[in-house]
Amino acid sequence: MDVGSSGVVDGTGAPGTAGPSGAERVVVDSALYVGGRRQAGPLSVAQAAREAQAPRGEDGFVWLGLRHPTADDVVDVAAAFGLPALAVEDAVKAHQRPKLEVYDDVVFVVLKPARYVDHDEVVEVGEIAMFLGPRFVVTVRHGHGEVLGRVRAEMDRGEGPAAGFGPAGVLYRAADLVVDGYEQALEEINSDVDDIEARVFGPGQGNHAERIYKLKQEAAELRRAVLPLGRPLQRLMEADVPHVPEAAAPYFRDVQDHLLRAADAVEAVERQLGDVLQANTARVTVGQSEVALRQNGDMRKISAWAAIALVPTAIAGVYGMNFDHMPELHWVYGYPAVLVVIVTACVVLHRVFRRNGWL
Repeated sequence: MDVGSSGVVDGTGAPGTAGPSGAERVVVDSALYVGGRRQAGPLSVAQAAREAQAPRGEDGFVWLGLRHPTADDVVDVAAAFGLPALAVEDAVKAHQRPKLEVYDDVVFVVLKPARYVDHDEVVEVGEIAMFLGPRFVVTVRHGHGEVLGRVRAEMDRGEGPAAGFGPAGVLYRAADLVVDGYEQALEEINSDVDDIEARVFGPGQGNHAERIYKLKQEAAELRRAVLPLGRPLQRLMEADVPHVPEAAAPYFRDVQDHLLRAADAVEAVERQLGDVLQANTARVTVGQSEVALRQNGDMRKISAWAAIALVPTAIAGVYGMNFDHMPELHWVYGYPAVLVVIVTACVVLHRVFRRNGWL
């Protein structure tokens, strides 16, 4: 069971007392497992190292869990368990790609658990670094996550296949839960993608580009966790890694199958989001074009009515000039004649504009 970095817990979940300094500050839990069952704990770093070196059966091992350690915090652990310096540096700094490396008798594995926070529509990615030796597992966790806590709880109860494979069993079960987390995150992302797609192709107007692009970024973040894990799992399923018994290969093969399914799903989500983004852009463009067309139509109507109104304004302006000698100024039918000319000109212009589609 994982708890905060300020203490350790025993098999029953009761908090123990952390050491005053060094690695003990960041120890989450430390215990001996024999025959797939917890034997003792919590152990100090020195006790765990001694138990790991004690002769015992193939399935006896020590599991030491650390959370958010610094370089100074892991000096004692690295020295006690003989951990490779380069791998320790990667484990402390985090921000590594999923990978599997073999250093003499120590196997170093990086896993990237992920979960989808639906209300924020973001993918939160953590990191787990695992050191596997003949009789020990040292795990380093960064970020939030329940993977290692669930694995330890199962081990403490002696449940699941992880209990029978020693250190490789811890790695298998952790990888299995990580990949299950990918599939769950993808299901939740797909739900939001379907919602966006319905909005883009549904009635009403709106630009959903910002939300679509954000989801594309989150899908890419998940892809960076999923795809690199394929090669490490391939090696594990081929039993090409120290401390991984051949009997564990089918279990890793099952995890690999789930990972391939998750990788296909990530690619499908990214393609779908790309298509939806293009459709959204096209719809926004069409909407803007329709607005522009309506505006152009309105301008034509305004121009047409302005042209019609210009005729009586021009004629009235001419006869509004105060000159004594103007044509037909004193003619008795002058006023009606001007009105007839104005009306006729306006009617003709109106018909011309109607025929041309301006009115």
